[in-house]
Amino acid sequence: MSKTRLEKLKEIIGSYPSAAIAFSGGVDSTFLAKVAGEVLGENVLLITARSSTYPEFEFEESRQLARKLGLTQRVIVSKEIDIPGFADNPPDRCYHCKKELFGELRHIAEEQGIAVVFDGSNADDMLDYRPGRKALSELGIRSPLCEAGLTKDDIRNLSREMKLVTAEKPSCACLASRFPYGEKITCEKLARVGKAESSVRKLGFIQFRVRSHGDLARVEIAPSEMEKAWSKRNEIDTACRDAGYTYAALDIRGYRTGAMNEIL
Repeated sequence: MSKTRLEKLKEIIGSYPSAAIAFSGGVDSTFLAKVAGEVLGENVLLITARSSTYPEFEFEESRQLARKLGLTQRVIVSKEIDIPGFADNPPDRCYHCKKELFGELRHIAEEQGIAVVFDGSNADDMLDYRPGRKALSELGIRSPLCEAGLTKDDIRNLSREMKLVTAEKPSCACLASRFPYGEKITCEKLARVGKAESSVRKLGFIQFRVRSHGDLARVEIAPSEMEKAWSKRNEIDTACRDAGYTYAALDIRGYRTGAMNEIL
């Protein structure tokens, strides 16, 4: 089934002479870039937004991956905090961000005569609350992985076959997703949660999130790592306190995507 979907993906990509790809260096966008490079050759431009809402190590990894793929990467600076409607953190926060960001990507594509802008949404993303999808639709951005019916498992399996280093990479998301809707987002808060996650990562955890609730850091750890998390609870507590939190707690339900959407 994955092979059939891969062929469908190649058909979608090949229907254009050139493409710009929103490239974060994550599992999905790296896989999309790899296939696009095979189909379109040098007529692919990777565009990466450097931002306070994404950890710096993710940006550096994107640069290394672009070089390995042999594709041209363009870096833009994104200041989501300045986007009207973003910092107030409403339930449709992602709509405002995607509208601004992909508007810029579309402008770059038009300026350089590139036929289409792709994003890396996959079929599983349709199962969660994704207000940013509306912005992509309004701007005419295509999501070929989703259109081809490729799920996250499909993409990981195919990435393994292609020997992509991102095949086992943990899922990453904008740091703004760590805050409850309605809580004001600031650069200081983003830096605090980013520092806490960096320290937890250094403890050897792979898939997790630090959710920020005022002075409380609610740490979600993948179920497979929960036993280790309990044994290292003191180190996790220290990591969160050193980042600026007063309290730290382990979420007994563990890591799950879209946890902040559960109240909607």
